[in-house]
Amino acid sequence: MQPQHPTDRPTPVPARVLDLFAVPDDVRPLPGGGGGSVVAGDLVLSPGRDAATQGWLSPVLARLAVALDLERPRAVRIAMPIPARDGSWVVDGWAASRFEPDTTACTDLDVLVATGRVLHARLAVAVPERPAGLGARTDRWAEADRLVRAGGTPLREAVARHGSDSAGQWVGELDEADGGVQGQEQAQLVHGDLAGSVLLDATGTPVVIDLAPYWWPPSWAEAVCVLDAVLSHGADPAVLEHWQDPVRRPVLLRAALFRLLSKAPGSPLVADLARVVDPTRLHAL
Repeated sequence: MQPQHPTDRPTPVPARVLDLFAVPDDVRPLPGGGGGSVVAGDLVLSPGRDAATQGWLSPVLARLAVALDLERPRAVRIAMPIPARDGSWVVDGWAASRFEPDTTACTDLDVLVATGRVLHARLAVAVPERPAGLGARTDRWAEADRLVRAGGTPLREAVARHGSDSAGQWVGELDEADGGVQGQEQAQLVHGDLAGSVLLDATGTPVVIDLAPYWWPPSWAEAVCVLDAVLSHGADPAVLEHWQDPVRRPVLLRAALFRLLSKAPGSPLVADLARVVDPTRLHAL
């Protein structure tokens, strides 16, 4: 689930996990991502997966992956989730997907954005209603999502704990905004971590991995992708100028607040976000 060329550093995987996913114990770690994913046989095994989330998400992605692979020409692909021999999607916190050989990590922002738009168009059809399981998540990303969605006092208090004057001003901006794209565009299932989660296969077709499920308008997911590309993948900060108009800026602020609150207080990301989200600082770069 993380790209792509294995290294020789050993990574322990429980024997029970290898057995139930029917793969050999000759595992090879995958670099990048920080998640400890490994190649075992023809599968990628990834730790730290929530069984309840994968229980509803993996069947959706598996069906969509098959449908996308049958399209000609193929515009986008999804790394196929693979169940264990007992039918479960997660074994002791480990989930599996089909290994995609001969892939390269995609860092081109135009390709990432285009991939997200195609993916979200397909997800809107495949998942027409909000999955009940989305509300059951308790990880820090889900908590950040709930705070940004709630707004008001809970959001202000959470931002204050991060000690960011800029972020406090963003909350004030949102209080005065008319909703931006959030109020005009229908929410749906989106990938909230697209930058860093797209590979290019041998034919140049994007392959989406590690889908992080959220229920927002697609423009929110695109704003998160653009922010992440600028902050972590070398994209030109000038692309954020397109997000400074009265309609799109509230979407950018929600994306920035989500990224801020998913990090620990005092994270260096606080200053980085202020640098690229504030229009005055952006134009000075």
